[in-house]
This record gives sequence, structure tokens and C-alpha cells, in this order.
Amino acid sequence: MQENSSTDQPQAATHDGAAVEMAQVTQDTADATVEMAVKPATEQPQATQDAADATVEIALEPVATAPEESEVDSARTRKLRKAGIITAAVVGGLAVLYGLDLLLTQGDVARGRTVAGVDVAGMTSADAEALLRTELEPRLGEPVRLAAAGADHTLDPAESGLRIDWAATVEQATQQPLNPFTRLASFFTTDEIGVVSATEPQRFDAALGRLRDEIDRDAVEGTVRFDGLTPVAENPVPGVRLDLPHARAQILRDWASRGPLVLPVTELPVRTTPESVQTALAQIAAPAVSGPVAVRGEGKDADLRPEVIAAALTFEPREDGSLAPKIDQRPVVDAVGPELASTEERGRSARFDFTGGKVTIEPSTHGRGIDWAATVGQLPDVLRNRGDREVTATYAAQPAALTTEAAQQLGIKEVIGEFTTQGFAYDSGINIRTVAEKVDGAVVKPGETFSLNGYTGPRGTEQGYVYAGVIESGRPGRAVGGGISQFATTLFNAGYFAGMKDTEHKEHSYYISRYPEGREATVFQNPDGSSVIDLKFTNDSQTGVVIQTIWTPSDITVRLWGTKRYDIQSITGERFNYTSPWTDVMPAGNCSPSSGASGFSVNDTRVIRETGTGEEVRRETRTVVYRAQPRIVCQEPEPEPEPEPEPSPTSSSQPQPDAGSTPVPEPEPESGDSDDQQTSDAPAGDG
Repeated sequence: MQENSSTDQPQAATHDGAAVEMAQVTQDTADATVEMAVKPATEQPQATQDAADATVEIALEPVATAPEESEVDSARTRKLRKAGIITAAVVGGLAVLYGLDLLLTQGDVARGRTVAGVDVAGMTSADAEALLRTELEPRLGEPVRLAAAGADHTLDPAESGLRIDWAATVEQATQQPLNPFTRLASFFTTDEIGVVSATEPQRFDAALGRLRDEIDRDAVEGTVRFDGLTPVAENPVPGVRLDLPHARAQILRDWASRGPLVLPVTELPVRTTPESVQTALAQIAAPAVSGPVAVRGEGKDADLRPEVIAAALTFEPREDGSLAPKIDQRPVVDAVGPELASTEERGRSARFDFTGGKVTIEPSTHGRGIDWAATVGQLPDVLRNRGDREVTATYAAQPAALTTEAAQQLGIKEVIGEFTTQGFAYDSGINIRTVAEKVDGAVVKPGETFSLNGYTGPRGTEQGYVYAGVIESGRPGRAVGGGISQFATTLFNAGYFAGMKDTEHKEHSYYISRYPEGREATVFQNPDGSSVIDLKFTNDSQTGVVIQTIWTPSDITVRLWGTKRYDIQSITGERFNYTSPWTDVMPAGNCSPSSGASGFSVNDTRVIRETGTGEEVRRETRTVVYRAQPRIVCQEPEPEPEPEPEPSPTSSSQPQPDAGSTPVPEPEPESGDSDDQQTSDAPAGDG
């Protein structure tokens, strides 16, 4: 029994150890089971067998523990915990410092801040504003120095409406940055924030506009020009555009700084290069003017001289940056065209004949002449060569400007507007006849605008015009082309009653009694023929219009032919707003006396009705103001005083002149021959 009992005790111990081992085995088995769960199904039977084997082995042998591994894990955990505590302490400390820094600096100017170059860091608002006013106010009246694209400019603050908003500037300076890294960096750096500006928008925008006009420049491509017969290279210059939005913001922020402010600009690129310009000069321009080019016509030749080539040759950039030669056709035609004219057969446009009040058409004829575009187009290749050079003139058929068929389709069949004026001097009549002959037969196609100055071109002595009477500043005078305004008035009224659209016209400054009030026109050109005052009307109908002029020594008539569509009524109102003439005293030498005339205003209304129905289409009212003409008084020269009798040497009653005195002679009045002036009807020029 005792043995059994002693034998049982070890077994119990064994059982207790087995129980511990079995618990470990159970855990391992569970782990093995988990491992099998994630393996492919084909591996599970083997895993199950291994687990069973492992169970048997564990059941037979105790499982060894690893106290060293547990101690390592515990040490690592303690280290990590310690590092976390230190990090948290540091972060917490920094947060406290950040909060204290933010709290202590609240309301003061931020650390490191400068305004327009003035260091106001850490100051109170009041101190900062006082310092800023002291430092900045003396320079606020000075021009703001600017720089852009290598050039200097200035901006006047007063003229531009610029001023500093002191309160807003200080408020901006006291705004504390919240970024901790920015606050840390402020211990070592400065932050220039500029000023807050107040402006008068219109004045400031106008100043910026002027500044932009000074700075902006277009890109200029490189080219070759000629100085006489010497080709000169002109290198390309990139363009510049002021970046207006950014420049505006920069000026508003930094104009109070000492400057100069460098304004932002955008560069406009060019395609050409200095190298491509030199290539064009050497390979094209220089050979081009090395000698003449013969133009071979049919039976006659002409030489194109180097100076004409230089005037006609220009260059334009290609996409690849090279320069392509370009020939202006006009100088070439002007130079060799007259010499080759005899080789051409000129065509003739269809003409309208109104004899007997009926419309007939003289047929057009086609011509054959030089195709100048094709002929001149040969020159760029030829001009690259030196020595003997030539081009062959290309000929082609030249249809008439107005063919018979086109003339028949214009619908010219009746008079649609007509007007006559009478009374002009002999010399004025010459000018009226000359311009009437030029305009006679002019065709105005549907939609076209007729310009009197444009159609006649220059009206000088070379064109057959003579000196005649004009009115200049209310006074009579003389000029080449005087009297043409009478033709202009006649043409204007013919177009008025034809229902043409009044595109441009100007009345005389002074009323001329032989013209209808408020319904007349004047014209004027510069000596070079450029237009100053023109008469224009537009044919806004669906059919054409032909102008017929009829001149006699006593009157001028203008008729417009076409297809009648309107009946016109003119209503002239009563005069109003009278003005009195003034008196102008002039020397008698070149003076023509005049009683003058009152000025006044008047309204003219054109009532337009449809032909046939009488239905009113529209009314057009125009108010015309005529100036008063001065009363001219010719001042006669004062008669010379009669000489005083010489004193008698025996008479003691006459006073004697002082010894050594010299009598001062009276000044003689200016004199001149009288020159009768023919008073006409226009400002200086065309009368």
C-alpha cells in the first residue's frame, strides 16, 4: 500500500507536468491549424499529419521556455516608451513656447518685418506708424523710379492719385504669421511687405496707360534696307509688353520704396536672327543692285535701273526665320511701263451716252497688255545673280473695267436726281468745267461710295486748274482750284434728290446767297492732293448710278441716272440764332471793303417717299450753322503833314530850336496798289 502510495505520487507529478505540456501542445496544435488554414488544400493532409506527430512528440517531452527572448522584448518596449515620453515632452514644450511667443507678440509688428525698407519689427502699432510717417512722408512727393526692359521711367504719385493708407499698412504689418517654421525663421531673416495704397482709380489707370505706352513696343523683324544703293542690315528687335496686372500690384505695394522698381514685362519673340539678315544681305540684296535688269517686251525693251530695284526690293520673314525677297510692283511699273506702253493694246470700258435724253451704251473693247504680276514675279530669282540679267515680259488679255454686259445690267434708264447752279466768274468757270469733265460718266455701282476728292485726285495747275476766288476766314482771297465748291454743291444736291445716302459732306462756314440754305457743300485739298474736306455719297440701291455733267459759261448741271425709286421733298426751316457781324479794319493796300453779313442757323429736312405709292420711307433733318461775315473797312493812309514854313531870321517871335537838336521825322504809312478780289464761295483751296 505504501509503495503504491509512494508510487502514485510521482505519477501525479508526472500527470501534472503532462497537463502543462498538453496545454502547450494544444496551443501549438491551434497554431498549426491556423497555418494549415492558409495553405493550399493539397498541403492540409500533410500538415495534419505533422501536427499529429508534433502532438505525440510534445506529449513525450516537456517544452522548453525562452526567458532570454522575453527579456529582450521587454527592454525594447521600455526604450520605445522612453523615447515617446521624451518626444512628447519636446513637442509639448515647443507648443508652449509657440503659444507664449504668439501671445506675447500679439498686437505688435511681426518679428523681422520691414515696410518700404523701414525696419518696424517688434514695434507697437503707434510706434510703427510714427516711424513710417517720419521715414516715408519726405519721399512721397518724389517721382517713383521704375525700370522695364532696360529703360528707366518715372511715375508721379500726385498725378497718379497714389497715397499711403497708414492704418491699413500698420494693420498689415501687425498680422502675425501662424506657421511655426515661419516664426522660427523670422529670428534670422527679414520680411518686406510693402505698403497698402489708396488710389483714385481713373487717374491711376490713366497713369498706368501712359506707362504702358512708354514701355510697350512691337517686335521688329530683321530686314535689309537700302541707303541709296548700299544695302544696310537691320537686326531683329524682340518686342516688349508690360505685364499690367502684376505691374499694377507691384507699384501699389512698393512705390514708397527707394527703388527703382523693376516692372515685369513679357518679351515678344522674333523669327529672324542677325545671321539670317546677313545671309539675305550677301546673297540677295547686294547682287540685286549690282546692275540693271533688262525687261524684254514684244518689239521693245526697257532697263530696270539699280535705284528702282532698291526702291522696290523689300524682305519679309519666313516661318524658319530666313528672309524672303519681295518686289513692290508699283515702282517697277512706273519705271518701265511707259517705255513698254507701245507694246500693249489698251481696252476701253463701256460708256453711257445720254444724247437726246435717251440712254445708249457704247460697247467695251478688250485689250492685251503686260501681266505685271507675272513679269515682276520673275525678279526675285534673277536678282540673286550678277552680270547681265533679264526678264521677259508676260502678256495677257485685259478685259475692260466695265464690260458691255456689266453696263447693261446696271439698270441705267432714267434721271433720278438733277440740280443746277448759276453764276460764276470766268476763272472759277475754268475750274468748274475742268472738274466737271473729269467726273462726267463716272459709274457708281450698287453699294459703292463716290468720293469727289478721291475720284478727281489732286487738283493743281498740272491738272489744268487755275487761280480763282475763294473765301478765307471770312475774307476774299485767291487759290488754285477756286470755284470747285460750286460744283460740289451742285453734285451734292443731285445726289440729295436722287435719294443717295449722304456719307460725308460739310457746308461752307459762311452762307453763299446763290446756294440753297442748309443744302450745299464745300471741298478742300492740301497742296499734295490729300483730302481735307470731301464730298461722299453711297449708292445704297440695287442698281447702278451714272453721273452726267453739263457745263455752260453761265451754269453747271449735274444729273444722276439710274432706276428711280424715291420722290424727294426738301423742307427748309426759318432762320434762327442770328449772330451779328463784327468790323475788321484792314490796310487799304490789299483790302476789298465789305458790308458783312449776319450769321444764322437753319434746319433742312429731306422727306423720302417711295415712287409710285407715295409712302413715306423716312425723314432726315440736318441743322446748319453759318458764321457771320465781318464788315471789312479799308483804312486809307493818313496824308503826310504839310511842312511848316521856315522861321524868318529877322523875326524874334518865332522860337528857335535848341542848339544841336535833330528833328525826328514822322513815320510814313504803308502803301500798296489796290487789287480787286473776286469773292467766291469756299475756304482757301477750292472755293
